[in-house]
Amino acid sequence: MSLPPSSALDEELARAELYGLLARLWYAAPDAELLAAFQVAPTEAPAAGGFLEEPWRQLVGAARGIDAPAAREEYDALFGGIGKPEVYVFGSHYLSGFLNDKPLARLRGDLARLGLARDQAVSESEDHVACLFEVMRYLIAGEDAAVANLTQQRAFFSAHLQPWLPTLCDAVVQHPKARFYAALAGLTRAFAEVEAQGFDMLD
Repeated sequence: MSLPPSSALDEELARAELYGLLARLWYAAPDAELLAAFQVAPTEAPAAGGFLEEPWRQLVGAARGIDAPAAREEYDALFGGIGKPEVYVFGSHYLSGFLNDKPLARLRGDLARLGLARDQAVSESEDHVACLFEVMRYLIAGEDAAVANLTQQRAFFSAHLQPWLPTLCDAVVQHPKARFYAALAGLTRAFAEVEAQGFDMLD
């Protein structure tokens, strides 16, 4: 586990790895093995002063200051529970105010065009933020160049993440029960800003 390197050679792999890590942490609380990896993770970017360096350092520090049971308790307090959660992690909620609404239908249409479908073993709907991050990881690292390319990445990010991801991150950062996940939200928002700027440069 390391902070995404800044060299152009490693940039795509680093982007895919960071999307994968974010997906894992938003999907479920980190277990003891993942927290142990944070104990030895570097906290400095290869290029000093990189935009993601401080958010990454904050996340590593938060991970080093929590154990697996406490992380699970925080995750459940924020995103779990019976009925309405403290913070929603589904895009449809932020885009339309309702779960399983038109934004989810549009997302499923786009996923079908990409040849992707939800694993039936996964109970969460496709607009869960972790599922969307996994799609981005695939669009970066997948072997099918017709699907895994910058054009598809930008279109998917712009339609299904960019409009609501900052609102989710703000909700987590401002929540009084958030510690580890406040740090994760900070890194997530910073990374989303980097991604948006990168896609804007494609024009």
